Amino acid sequence: MTASPATEAEIRIERLTLHAADGYALAATRYRSPTPPLGHLVIGGATAVPQGFYKRFAEHAARRGFDVLTLDYRGIGHSAPPSLKGFRMDYLDWGRLDLAAGVEAMRQDGMPLYLVGHSYGGHALGLLPHQEWIDGAWTFATGAGWHGWMPPLERLRVLFMWRVLGPVWTRFAGYLPWSRLGMGEDLPLDVYRQWRRWCRFPRYFFDDPQMKAVTDRFALVRFPIVAANALDDAWAPPASRDAFMAGYRNTAVRAITIDPRRSGLGPIGHMGYFRPRAVPLWNEALDWFEVLQGNKATV
Repeated sequence: MTASPATEAEIRIERLTLHAADGYALAATRYRSPTPPLGHLVIGGATAVPQGFYKRFAEHAARRGFDVLTLDYRGIGHSAPPSLKGFRMDYLDWGRLDLAAGVEAMRQDGMPLYLVGHSYGGHALGLLPHQEWIDGAWTFATGAGWHGWMPPLERLRVLFMWRVLGPVWTRFAGYLPWSRLGMGEDLPLDVYRQWRRWCRFPRYFFDDPQMKAVTDRFALVRFPIVAANALDDAWAPPASRDAFMAGYRNTAVRAITIDPRRSGLGPIGHMGYFRPRAVPLWNEALDWFEVLQGNKATV
């Protein structure tokens, strides 16, 4: 692991290069708390979303007393090759190799270790090779991805993308030029193909008979999870969350449904959980981590 430190306000920011278990180099950033840390926190990002999107949350959590790590999965952001054409990988690598490398980097000093997952980041919890290292996880916008859970208009858009636009684009480009839709970064071909396949099922890869060996690992998760989803999240509404989170069948999963109108936060959708006006949501998650730490200290 190599680092080149930078300074911003009272938070010490370090740019890191992590290496996954297979040797792949990953760009990461560590936000060190200006006070003695309460715990360590790793952020598992959403599909096609670079780590910079989580910068404000990471800085806020650091000011609250957490040392925070963000990273770009392979094929995304600063962890992408010069060209995605011909780049091969497994969608599951983002959890079992890349996020795992972040967890390994932050597992130190005997500090509590927490995860915040956005969308795919909530899927990755069950893919980690050492789930016993995690003390608790809070997810935003994690769902099963099936179009049937989505509102009618979004359902049509998604089906058009899976059945028409995606196949045409990937055939000619060799990857999914996702950025053309303003949906995030371009995606490796294998990620697109696996994502499309699993989104055919109401419970995502839990319904895929080829994935049983993988999904059985989700039964090993024992750390508590809170899953927060907004009513206006067209990609991962509460019903979609419940369908996926049922896979974590041997741990406590508390579901939180956010009503943007009552909360006063304004529209949230699938990405608004990490925009500046969502600070109350951030504090709720960080407060919960502090409660977990207090409970652990009294045991």
